[in-house]
Amino acid sequence: MSRRFASIFLIITLVIAAGWWLTRPAEPPRAPVVLAAASLQESMEAAADAWAAKGHARPVLSFAASSALARQVQAGAPADIFVSADEEWLDTLQGNGLIRQGTRAKMVGNRLVLIAPAASTLALNAEPGLALASALGDGHLALADPQGVPAGRYARQALEKFGVWDEVSARIASADNVRGALALVARAEAPLGIVYATDAAAEPRVRVVATFPEDSHTPITYPVAVLATSRHPDAQALRDFLLSPEAQALFRRFGFTAAGPGTGSPALTQ
Repeated sequence: MSRRFASIFLIITLVIAAGWWLTRPAEPPRAPVVLAAASLQESMEAAADAWAAKGHARPVLSFAASSALARQVQAGAPADIFVSADEEWLDTLQGNGLIRQGTRAKMVGNRLVLIAPAASTLALNAEPGLALASALGDGHLALADPQGVPAGRYARQALEKFGVWDEVSARIASADNVRGALALVARAEAPLGIVYATDAAAEPRVRVVATFPEDSHTPITYPVAVLATSRHPDAQALRDFLLSPEAQALFRRFGFTAAGPGTGSPALTQ
């Protein structure tokens, strides 16, 4: 009898377990992971919301300097899409075989601006001979790290073009990313800083003093690509959405510009 009882008990247990397995709630799909330049924070959050509104899992967004994110990819960080604030870091990853072939495209563009705390009444023109050193007084110029962070490199190019980099290079308050430089000026810890126009628009505690001419630095473009290690089924579709007219209109509302002729077209994939 004990063996018979044990057999019956086992059968009942298996039936209950099978019923639980069949009726258990389905696990939500894993969301794609997007590594994006810090200056894209507000716009990418909005784009993620728009993507999720279509019934997709909302992407997991990670923001930092493009240089830091590229190094994470090189170190094997699990992610699906990378959006850089310049072409150079995508070149590096592509050269190392870390970008899925045929997925790289220009997404948006931006402008470079000189900012001051909102209460400042300083007036300057972004032109050769820019009187930046005297405008700084005893203070420092807030920049994203000009050695590796795109916003800092664009700023250095512009100041070298105007012939004033040597005058201010020893007076740089270097930040890990462009949002760090923005914060220094917003808190009035630096009298001036150079950031993207979209960063200035997102921070009411700063004002734009001058906008740098587009020919004073390398064109500011944000390329997007699917990472070679991505296996997420939505990665390609999400990349395509970011290049779609719907998403492009969203980015424009945050102040980004078109990235140039043929944005998102096959001709721009590399």
